[in-house]
Amino acid sequence: MLRYTVRRLIQLLGVVLVLSLLVFAWLRALPGGPASALLGDRGTDESRAALNKQLGLDQPIFVQYFKFLGRALTGNFGNSTGVQPGDSVVDIFVQRFPATLELSIFAIILAVIVGIPLGYVAAKRRGTWFDNLSVGGSLIGVAVPVFFLAFVLKEVLASKLGLPSVGRQDAIGATRVTGFFVLDGILTQEWDAAWNALKHLFLPAIALATIPFAVIFRITRAAVLDVMDEDYVRTAEAKGLTAQVIRSRHVLRNAMLPVVTTIGLQIGALLAGAVLTEKVFAFSGVGEALALGFERRDYPVLQMLIMVAAIVYVVVNLLVDLSYALIDPRIRTR
Repeated sequence: MLRYTVRRLIQLLGVVLVLSLLVFAWLRALPGGPASALLGDRGTDESRAALNKQLGLDQPIFVQYFKFLGRALTGNFGNSTGVQPGDSVVDIFVQRFPATLELSIFAIILAVIVGIPLGYVAAKRRGTWFDNLSVGGSLIGVAVPVFFLAFVLKEVLASKLGLPSVGRQDAIGATRVTGFFVLDGILTQEWDAAWNALKHLFLPAIALATIPFAVIFRITRAAVLDVMDEDYVRTAEAKGLTAQVIRSRHVLRNAMLPVVTTIGLQIGALLAGAVLTEKVFAFSGVGEALALGFERRDYPVLQMLIMVAAIVYVVVNLLVDLSYALIDPRIRTR
């Protein structure tokens, strides 16, 4: 297991290095460049050249890249020029990441507690109206764009259900301990603040959970159908084992391997891709900061958030691979 873990960590470092190169090259290829973004429309050619020299952007590209790597390794990504002008980019990330993490966790919990049982039952009742209805619902979950569903939830359901439709931090008023509003409300026993935080999470989490739910449901259904056709399941039924033992020991345990992988990939995608949902609900997380960074050409913010989102995605995948190896030891030797 240790050898497998070390091998995967080395692969992770290689992937992060390539990602840093891609992010660096992509941001340098954007029109205008950092100097134009900082100076705005009033900048002259002389002032842009002077600022480029001050920022080291007139140096050879490989020198700029190694300096960028050095700053990244020390956590120095500079200050924001558009999202929160003057604030450290690291501080902006620290302020906003708990909100995105809380939203993503809530969304993936919703997707898992609905998607896995529904996928299992749909597989057990293959070909029935329940199966057909569930498959149709999952197709709608995949096909409907997240931003459209978010607008529908915000404009139609929010007022009818009496739920908050925008924002969260200013309205919750919980004592800050960890940065996670629900957890802070529980830790400080401010139950009204915890309930208020949950209400602010509800609609954004539903919008964000639709695609993970559909993917988890379909993978669970397909995996259970495959396992139910295996000889060892028929043997277990012939031996007279109870349905509960067959389900837990033979069906779900073997069917969960691809589902665990899918859940891990979806968690990484949620943490890195909640941009549209946070933008629609004015949810003050990393996704909203990323959207504002594009609008206002805030290169330091974009640089850090894209790198962190990519690293989070890679790390989540590493954890999935390690859990996969724990579930099925044969994978460690491949």
